[in-house]
Amino acid sequence: METRVDFHTHIIPEEIPDFVEKFGDGKWPTLEKTCSCGANIMVEGKVFREVTDQVWSPEKRIEDMDREGVDIQVLSPIPVTFSYWAEAGQAEEMSKIQNDFIAQTVQQYPDRFIGLGTVPLQDTEVSIREMERCKYELGLKGIEIGTNINGKNLDDPAFTEFFKKAEEWEVPLFVHPWETLGRERMPRHNFMYTVGMPSETALAAASLINGGVIEKFPDLKVCFAHGGGSFPYILPRLDQGWEVWPDLRKTSKPPSHYTKNFYFDSLNYSPQNLKYLIEKFGYTNVVMGSDYPFLLREIPPGKVIDDTPELADEEREAVLGLNALDFLNIDKEALLHANKKS
Repeated sequence: METRVDFHTHIIPEEIPDFVEKFGDGKWPTLEKTCSCGANIMVEGKVFREVTDQVWSPEKRIEDMDREGVDIQVLSPIPVTFSYWAEAGQAEEMSKIQNDFIAQTVQQYPDRFIGLGTVPLQDTEVSIREMERCKYELGLKGIEIGTNINGKNLDDPAFTEFFKKAEEWEVPLFVHPWETLGRERMPRHNFMYTVGMPSETALAAASLINGGVIEKFPDLKVCFAHGGGSFPYILPRLDQGWEVWPDLRKTSKPPSHYTKNFYFDSLNYSPQNLKYLIEKFGYTNVVMGSDYPFLLREIPPGKVIDDTPELADEEREAVLGLNALDFLNIDKEALLHANKKS
């Protein structure tokens, strides 16, 4: 029987300190309860996002998982809490609160959850320190990072040591869009989510390749949210650019050569797009992800995979769960055996 692992889900502690009051900056996200089962995430006095208790309650999540057929969720922070703009020590405090909460949730329900951490990437030394704590003290299985850090793309030399340590310590990275490019042109229609985020993700993936990060760290494992955004579809154009502008090259081979350790979640809503993703990168590099518990999420998780009948049983089983465990360097047999016993 297949095991369904939802790689892309977000969580936040029910109680987070009021850093606006503590540090005197209105940019900090705060959680204002609207009822026992809901709250608003507030940023600078405005509602950033309305959320329900699904976003903090593991018990509520497990109810949903059981109803929707999900065996395991991979928990990651909500990107608005990255706080890359803040002073590094303050952002480290925010990171620790979330990482501790995620680790505690996993410890409470080890057969249902796997945890990813967050680090304050505005300071490489501090981010490496927290990544080390996440891996070796908290037992988290990877790190979620944003697509840019205060407007710096991921190939900026400031982040080289972070990527070096992530490769050395075998820490897989989940790249999630935030602070999207062109936001000033997307005030209407929620285009920031539907147009900006896919474009932002493509820029992050292209930066890692064209900037030479992946050539320098060939064993670094990276997964991109939302099916990689528009990256899979512009990759041939990136190759063409590499061909015609040799003076701009920072890699010895064209961009498409460097995608072997790129993974993509399946959240592109379309069987046609999913098939393209699999044809382009191989079925072993696609993981099921739903974006639980937010409005754009896929319900039920894995629907696009279920709606792609051309997948062989082996491919389907891999994309629905086994690939995520591989990406996170988890012993599949041990985990699945423990889940059967429970």
